[in-house]
Amino acid sequence: MILAAGRGERMRPLTDHTPKPLLQVGREPLIGWHLRHLAAAGIREVVINLAHLGAQIEAALGEGAAYGVRIRYSHEGTALETAGGIATALPLLGEQLFLLLNGDVLTDIHLPALLQRAQAQLAQRLAWLVMVPNPPHHPSGDFSLVDGLLGRAEVNRHTYAGIGVYHPAMFRDTPPHQVAKLAPLLHAAADAGQLGGEVHTGQWLDVGTPERLEAARDWVAQVGW
Repeated sequence: MILAAGRGERMRPLTDHTPKPLLQVGREPLIGWHLRHLAAAGIREVVINLAHLGAQIEAALGEGAAYGVRIRYSHEGTALETAGGIATALPLLGEQLFLLLNGDVLTDIHLPALLQRAQAQLAQRLAWLVMVPNPPHHPSGDFSLVDGLLGRAEVNRHTYAGIGVYHPAMFRDTPPHQVAKLAPLLHAAADAGQLGGEVHTGQWLDVGTPERLEAARDWVAQVGW
């Protein structure tokens, strides 16, 4: 599932008329890089949630044939935040583990290896999150990480990359079609010892501001994507 429903307030005025996932980064819109990486990893079934200017995203991507994937859309009307959006999309996601990607990150993470590690870990846990070293705009991080277990201690803290593998049970008690944030669910899972993770030290950008959009374009140009 790719999260693409948000308004992108920090990216305004660019997102007043263009949804953030369709902002151009090199030869592809931002969300296009996700779709190409998913297809290259052998992932063909993709769910995308839509709200702000969602019709533009659906018109641009269609059913996903140009990217080698099959896209189904979860229409929210008004954005439901992350947990609310996932809970609403659960009928499309099914009962198996699913990969979740924020639509506004750019990364070179190797998805097949991530999925293999996550599947090995999620027999006793609800989610396996990719963490990154704390960026300048989020110096305090989100979770501590010790021996693959995420917690809320004030040491060894890292930032959630917006990439994770989740068990649907994480969202079983979250009502669909209602606004619900993801952070409280993650905190509860961490407190219960059911949240694992790993650190990605390669390329990762939270493309959340015009300045970081330019950084994403520069990086894509450098690596020749």
